[in-house]
Amino acid sequence: MKKLNVEMAVGVFLVAGFLCFAYLSVKLGDVNLFGDKTYSLTARFHSVSGLKEGDIVEMAGVQIGTVKKIELDPNEYEAVVHVDLQGDVRLQEDSIASIRTAGIIGSKYVDITPGGLEDYIEPGGEIFETESAINLEKLVSKYIFEKE
Repeated sequence: MKKLNVEMAVGVFLVAGFLCFAYLSVKLGDVNLFGDKTYSLTARFHSVSGLKEGDIVEMAGVQIGTVKKIELDPNEYEAVVHVDLQGDVRLQEDSIASIRTAGIIGSKYVDITPGGLEDYIEPGGEIFETESAINLEKLVSKYIFEKE
């Protein structure tokens, strides 16, 4: 009888350990098992230098989404950035998407400035007002080599 109790306690301990491991794996891996309520938008930029898939999308310093995919439009020679935003965040049609740098040499992220219109961008829509990434090397070389 005592051996059965010890085996039962070990079994319960192992099952609890596996459940904790599975929970931590899902949380740390940022996996959504039950589907997050998000929607997709696109934005076109002349340059997305340094931006990569998985980078964050912020509004007022708060993360509201992630960069899902970046591709080149071969007809317009522009970068098309696909972002997934939280379902409770609605953007006005005149919102502005900008690529910013976190710190001086930090990673890039997309910063959304809300607009003032009453109409909202539908899921799957596009943010038309964009500001591309600032290329620091171009600015420095312009300052150094174009003195008059």
